[in-house]
Amino acid sequence: MAATASPLAVAGDGSLAGYWRFHRAVATAQLAAWLPAGRQVLVDISGPQGRGSAQAAKAGHTVLRVTPAEAAEGDGSAPSLRRWPAPGGTIATVTADRGNLRFLADGSADGVIADDRTLSRYVAAEYLAAEIARVLRPGGRLIATVDSLVLGMAVLAEQRHWAELTDLPSAEVLLIPWPDGTFTRCYGAQHLKDLCVEAGLKPATIRPRTVLSPSMVARVLRQDPGAMARLVKAELTAAADESFGIQLVVTARKPA
Repeated sequence: MAATASPLAVAGDGSLAGYWRFHRAVATAQLAAWLPAGRQVLVDISGPQGRGSAQAAKAGHTVLRVTPAEAAEGDGSAPSLRRWPAPGGTIATVTADRGNLRFLADGSADGVIADDRTLSRYVAAEYLAAEIARVLRPGGRLIATVDSLVLGMAVLAEQRHWAELTDLPSAEVLLIPWPDGTFTRCYGAQHLKDLCVEAGLKPATIRPRTVLSPSMVARVLRQDPGAMARLVKAELTAAADESFGIQLVVTARKPA
């Protein structure tokens, strides 16, 4: 089951509007660095805030964007496809469940984009990771973002769930409840590595989406609104401790 609430909304703070702009700019830069050369077929199963399809199409790729039935026309009983040209490449939108890729053939994609916490929105992430591995061709690549243990611990502490915090070191799966009754699945670096390996993918990198703190970024942008590019460059070159950040970004490859 997908979790509809966004931690960016839950953790959102109007005084940190500059940080969320920075967060989006970093996501754009990280995807740009991941995108393959040439024209390839990519599948985008990102959550509703993901903007990777347009960026990948602009870079010349053919992108299949999977959109759930509630966000598109149709009753979702069967995948339905719409296609339109985009600057540089093509975007096709299919109405289907992002967590079930059975409508895609084995080895049909060169890459999969699972941004905006897709593997956190689905409790049965092991199944989805296996489906991603199935549709990737040998040598195909994945980029995904998930909610981190840091975020999970912060939310549990805020909710005063002290017993659950004590059990964290031994937990294999950490589901965090949001106020609206949905859940998000939070990961540590080892959880992500295990998820990829068990699905048949080889992890390449795991790092926080952002290392620079929200308060520091917001303060710098208030003092110098033109500092965004310098902040993004600093973020991309910063040493990244896997234990930092409210989200983690993982890249992985299907062995050739």
